[in-house]
Amino acid sequence: MDRFARLVSKLLNVPVALVSLVEEARQIFPGMVGLAEPWAGRRQTPLTHSVCRHVVEEREPFVISDLRTSDRTAHSPAIDDLGVIGYAGMPLTDSDGHVLGSLCAIDTQPRAWSPDELEVLEDLAAACSAELRLRIVSRQREAARRGEAEARRAADAAHQRVRTSLQRSQLMLGAADALADTSSLADVRQQVRDLLTSDLKPVYVGLVLAEGKQMRRLVDRTGSAPMEHTYETYPSNSAWPTARAARENRTIIIHDPDELAAGYSEDAVAAFRELGLHTAVCVPLPGTVIPLGTLVLGWDRPYDLDITEQAVLSVLAGYTARAIERALFVEHRIDVAHQLQQAMLTDLPRLEGLESAALYRPAASAELVGGDWYDLYTLPRNADGDRRAATVALTIGDITGHNLHAATLMGQTRSMLRQADLDHPGSSPAHIVAALEHANLALDVDSSGTLVHAHLRPDHSGREGSWEVTWTNAGHLPPLLALADGTVERLDAYGPMMHPALGLPPRRAHRRTLEPGSLLLFYTDGLVEHRGYDLEALTERTETILGTHRDDDLDELLTRIVDRVAGPTPGDDVALLAVRIPAPGTLGTPLAST
Repeated sequence: MDRFARLVSKLLNVPVALVSLVEEARQIFPGMVGLAEPWAGRRQTPLTHSVCRHVVEEREPFVISDLRTSDRTAHSPAIDDLGVIGYAGMPLTDSDGHVLGSLCAIDTQPRAWSPDELEVLEDLAAACSAELRLRIVSRQREAARRGEAEARRAADAAHQRVRTSLQRSQLMLGAADALADTSSLADVRQQVRDLLTSDLKPVYVGLVLAEGKQMRRLVDRTGSAPMEHTYETYPSNSAWPTARAARENRTIIIHDPDELAAGYSEDAVAAFRELGLHTAVCVPLPGTVIPLGTLVLGWDRPYDLDITEQAVLSVLAGYTARAIERALFVEHRIDVAHQLQQAMLTDLPRLEGLESAALYRPAASAELVGGDWYDLYTLPRNADGDRRAATVALTIGDITGHNLHAATLMGQTRSMLRQADLDHPGSSPAHIVAALEHANLALDVDSSGTLVHAHLRPDHSGREGSWEVTWTNAGHLPPLLALADGTVERLDAYGPMMHPALGLPPRRAHRRTLEPGSLLLFYTDGLVEHRGYDLEALTERTETILGTHRDDDLDELLTRIVDRVAGPTPGDDVALLAVRIPAPGTLGTPLAST
C-alpha cells in the first residue's frame, strides 16, 4: 500500500498521498507518504479529520482545489491539523462494489487538478482496489481459523498460497498445452523435463516406460545425464523405486540416500549417487489397465513435497501418460508407414546390358513419412519373340504428403502404373501415365504428385551398345544425363503434375539416344530442395558430382551425391535411381545393385 502512495506522490507531484480506508469512527492509512507526526506514527485519524469519507458517502471521486472555499469542507480539522488544502480522491472498492475508502492526492496549497492527473489517479486506484480485494479474500480465509491477533501474518501466508496455487495451475495448463503438441517420445521427455525443471526446480526429471518384463528409461537426448545410458533398461520386478511405483501403482517418495540404501538395489543407489540426489519422488503414469511407467523427479537437497505438489504431480503424470500413449500410437503408425514404403522399394532386377542402382534415404525427422519412390522392371517381350522389343521401365515419383496416407497412395500409384504398363504393351510412357491418371480418376484414388516414367530399349539402328530412352515427365524435376565425355544434360521436357483437379491433361513422350558410357540419373526433390538453399545451385552441384564420378561404382556414386548435396540428415525423403550404359567390353555378366 505504501508503494501505491509513493506512486501517487511521484506521478502527481504532491507532498502527501494516502491509501485511506474509512471505518465507522476513524480512517486508517495502510499506505501513506508525506504525512506529518503524530498522524504518520498512528497511521490513522478520527473521522472528523477525514476528507476521504466524502468519497465513501457519495461513492464517487471527490476533487477540490481548496478545501477552505467549500461549505462542505471549510471547517474540516484536516485543514489545520493535517495541512490539507488541495484534495483529489478516487474510490477504492471491494469485489461487491462497496466503497472502502480512497486513494488520494493531497497538496498543502490550492491545486487545480488536470484531467491527465485525475486519469492517472483513477488508474492507480483501480490497481490498488485489485490488491485490496486480494487481501480481503486472504484475511477472510485466515480469520476463520485464527484469531484477530494473527490476522495480518496469516493473510500474507494465504496470499502466498494463492500465488503458489496460481503457479501450479499455470503449470498444469502449460503442461496440458505443451504435451498436446507432442508426437514422439523424445518430445514428451523434453517437454516434461522443461516444464517441471522451471517450476519445482528438481535437478533431475526422468521418464521410465514399463514394457512387459522390463523398464526402459527414455534417455534425455541432451546427454545431461550419462546415468540414463548406464541404466537404460532393468527388470520390472527389480528393486528400483521407479519399478516399484509402476508395479504397485502408487507414488514412492525417497526422503534421503539412507532410505534408498535400506530398501532398494545397489544399482538404484549407484544411479542416485551419480545424479547427486538427496530426495526423489516416483509417480506412476496411469494407463488404461496398468501403469505405463513412472515419472521421476529428484532434488540435490532435502525437499518436502506437500499435498498440493503431490496432487499436481499426479495430474501431470496423467497428462504425460496420455501424451506417451499418443506418441506410441504415432510411432506405430510411422513404423507401419516406413514398412509399407520399404516394401514398395523392392530390389532392382538384374538387367542384361545395363548397370543400375537405387538409393532411398528417409528424412531426418521420423515423423516425415514421404511418398517418394523409385521403380525399375522389365516388360515382357512381344509374342513374336523379337529381342529388339525387350524394354526396361523406370520410374521416379513423389506423392503429395508426409504421412501414412501418402505412403499408401504411393503403393497404389506404383502398382497401378505397373499394371498400366503391362496392359498396354508397346505403348509409350506418355500413354502409360495417361492410363494411370484415368484409373486414378475413375477409381477415385485421389492420388496427386509428380513422376517421370521412362522406357529403355536397345537401339539397334545406331552405334553398337546404344540404347534409346523414351520418357514423359509429369511435373517432376528433370532427369540428368551424364555423357561419356563428362558433359551433363538435363532432360527438361515436362508436362503438368498428376492431380485429380487437372483431369486428364495431354501427355507427350520424348526420345533420346544413349551412347555407351552414358549415365542416366532420376531423383526426387528431397535431394535439391532445402530451405535456405538455392535449387539451381544444388542441382548444379549434383551435375558436377555426376559428371566427375560418372565411372565410379554406382552405389558409391549415389551415396556421394546424397551426402554432398542433401547431407547425412536430409529434411525430406530422397530417392535416386541410376542406369548406366556401359562402354563395349566393360560389362561382363548382367549387373544390378540396390
